[in-house]
Amino acid sequence: MDFFTARADHTPAAGSNTQIAPRRRRIIVAFTGATGSILGIKTLIALRNLNIETYLVVSKWAEATIKYETDYTIPNIRSLADHVYNINDMSAPIASGSFRVDGMIVVPCSVKTLASISSGICDDLISRAADVILKERRRLVLAVRETPLSTIHLQNMLSVTQAGAIIFPPVPAFYINPSSVEDLIDHSVGRMLDLFDLDTAAFERWSGWKKS
Repeated sequence: MDFFTARADHTPAAGSNTQIAPRRRRIIVAFTGATGSILGIKTLIALRNLNIETYLVVSKWAEATIKYETDYTIPNIRSLADHVYNINDMSAPIASGSFRVDGMIVVPCSVKTLASISSGICDDLISRAADVILKERRRLVLAVRETPLSTIHLQNMLSVTQAGAIIFPPVPAFYINPSSVEDLIDHSVGRMLDLFDLDTAAFERWSGWKKS
């Protein structure tokens, strides 16, 4: 049984003939102000293509970074998600562990957000949703974008890893012999979604040395 085996939200009573269709898989996607906003955008597009139900939170500085780094507009990006929440909306469903989701990706993830999650400081919806994911023992992937790394950054990474999160620095995969930056982005997005047993089929996988 894989990580994402479809499950119904409710089990019919014994002897009932009621058939309840399994729900769609659900993933929270959060954008922070770190560089690399295209990674988050491509992640949303990939999840949409895979028919995954998405819950999007975009920070104030993420909006600024998106405008600076890409040609996408904020309305464009919001339209890629099934549900969109304001970062200050602590009443959102994803702020509660009783709301069923299958995991969360923070991409890109700033070291500020990393520190908030590591410390359990739930002062906005991104850090609160991540805290919920950890306490409910669900999959949390943090695409941390920072270099070089200080001792504080490394300690925070160790702390969240020990709590169950996965640190995924989007490191360029030069072994695929990329012909464009797009190839590197697709590879990083595909490898992140591999962690949820989701196959984008949009990048080349390693199959051993190839003869020229």
